[in-house]
Amino acid sequence: MTTAVAAPFRFFSLQVVRTRRLGPSLLRVTFAGPDLQAFHSHGRDQSLSLFLPHPGQSEPAVPIELGDNWWQGWRELPDEVRAVMRSYTLRALRRGPDEIDIDFALHGLEPGAAAPAGPASRWAAGARAGDRVVLLGPAVEDNRAIRFRPPADTDLVVLWGDETAVPAASAILESLPAGMRVRAWLEVHHAADIQDLVTTADAEITWLVRDGQSDASSLGSPGSFMALDALRADRLPSAQAPYAWIAGESGRVKELRRHLVDERGIDRRRVTFVGYWRQGLSEEQLRERGE
Repeated sequence: MTTAVAAPFRFFSLQVVRTRRLGPSLLRVTFAGPDLQAFHSHGRDQSLSLFLPHPGQSEPAVPIELGDNWWQGWRELPDEVRAVMRSYTLRALRRGPDEIDIDFALHGLEPGAAAPAGPASRWAAGARAGDRVVLLGPAVEDNRAIRFRPPADTDLVVLWGDETAVPAASAILESLPAGMRVRAWLEVHHAADIQDLVTTADAEITWLVRDGQSDASSLGSPGSFMALDALRADRLPSAQAPYAWIAGESGRVKELRRHLVDERGIDRRRVTFVGYWRQGLSEEQLRERGE
């Protein structure tokens, strides 16, 4: 397969090497392929675009031979042919052999789920060694798809992420320098989804467990939900130059940003906020709305 360069990003043709369950709602898929020798990233919350095949297809249909015009060509493919595109973050990159890990938050697969599983969850749950995908990722280490960028004077890092942002938050925690003070809240569906994270930072990590509640029910009353209540109840360490990174469901992200800026007084220029998904809308619907 020909790979097209769209510097600083390019396409990578990859195959599944193995999968590993991290918990009831989390699955790690490891990918490899000769193309990965050209994959470079500083990590942290590195964003990627993953293209998945439809059931019955041997590989995803992505017209990467069109180069910079691939997007229009992809959009013009029939719905039943066009590869499913989803946004993920890089969990890990290893050399010798070249491999990357992507962690999938699985939704809608459990009995009695409020909403059916989406195509990415279904694909990940059934992924096997040899399955082929296409990835649009970085060819240079420092690129615009990395959003976590604390200023040099940062003396406290504040993190929040739901299960879709746990992989990025975990990679961020692993990347922080020794002794950096961190206060982190990570939200998951089940207690069994909690992971042991390794970091040399001076990090206090709180896991928020929804105990299987649906995303909608965890919102609670207006202006109140699990993560916001937890942050409001916590006394952050004193800091002269805090920096915050919050990512996950876009409605919660906005509320948490408002809390950090308006109630905590953190300079809005020192708060990075990323909506990875929106309650009730698929990625295709968000894309159609230009969000």
